[in-house]
Amino acid sequence: MRVCLTIDTEFSIAGAFADPALRPVGAQMVRCDVDGRSQGLDFMLDCFARNDITATFFIETLHRHYFRDDPMRPLAQRMADAGHELQLHAHPCWAVFQHDDWAERVRREPRQDDFAGRDEASTLELLRQGQATFREWGLAPPQVFRSASLQHDAGLYSAIAAAGIPYSSNIGLAIYDSGDPRYRLYGGRHLRHGVLECPVLTFSDWRLRRPHLKTLSISGTSFAETRTLLERARRAGMELVVILTHPFEYVQSRGADYRTLRRHGVNQQRLERLCAYLAANGDRYQASGLAAAAGMPLAPRQAENHLLSGAPWQSVCRMATQVLYDRYGHWALARQNAGAA
Repeated sequence: MRVCLTIDTEFSIAGAFADPALRPVGAQMVRCDVDGRSQGLDFMLDCFARNDITATFFIETLHRHYFRDDPMRPLAQRMADAGHELQLHAHPCWAVFQHDDWAERVRREPRQDDFAGRDEASTLELLRQGQATFREWGLAPPQVFRSASLQHDAGLYSAIAAAGIPYSSNIGLAIYDSGDPRYRLYGGRHLRHGVLECPVLTFSDWRLRRPHLKTLSISGTSFAETRTLLERARRAGMELVVILTHPFEYVQSRGADYRTLRRHGVNQQRLERLCAYLAANGDRYQASGLAAAAGMPLAPRQAENHLLSGAPWQSVCRMATQVLYDRYGHWALARQNAGAA
């Protein structure tokens, strides 16, 4: 079974839409430097290298409408030099910065980041801008696209197909559910409008009257839950599990400017344990780039749509850990901030 660790690699508007006096945050959202050490990108690259893991970095490119000095370019080159897949990610909100009256446009239409409901021609133009950026940066053409906030609709898939991108990973039902049953996909691989969709795994972590859905991410899922899901996915005959993370998940922050940070020990340990587990169980799981996994021949059962269940007691432990660690982190960051003052 292929296991794809996918990292949405992006900068942050950081409140500038609400207050134009604020400034977006660039490379620090990816590097996440704490006391001179990168606890985001460098931490992940080191962890992947120690365990011989190939990951997929989804690189957001529309930020170039604001950051004209290309701060993402050297970061992307580091990922490529380390042997990882680089694929295309896009947040349409950055495109508003090409207009001098961007603040007024945001006031008139605050939902600048939506892909759902966007006309196909506009979406196609954004995709082509991303493809052009990959060419300018000397990167291999992207073969997989991931949308902002996992938003999707039929028009998005038509645009992806028109752009010549064969694969996508736009669905994570606990993050965004279009309400369209054709896109209620929990995992696996599914052909939509000529594009092979590889959803981030969505599972049920507990059930009362109906299943409570959770999308598989490092920040939202304990290692024990992830291991259980991998074992159950393999027993169910699933050929692919996609996991979501971001560089900034490996730090805790105080304020949107990302100046006061501390290492997120819980999330870092989750990634380290998962990578070690995959490395130790290479006979059962293959850590893979997403394009490489998506390009495998389709199995007869590839259209099956399994909703896996986690272990509720593991979910309770995870929720308790996160609440306690978040509270401790807020206290520690407040002390750190007070000390700096």
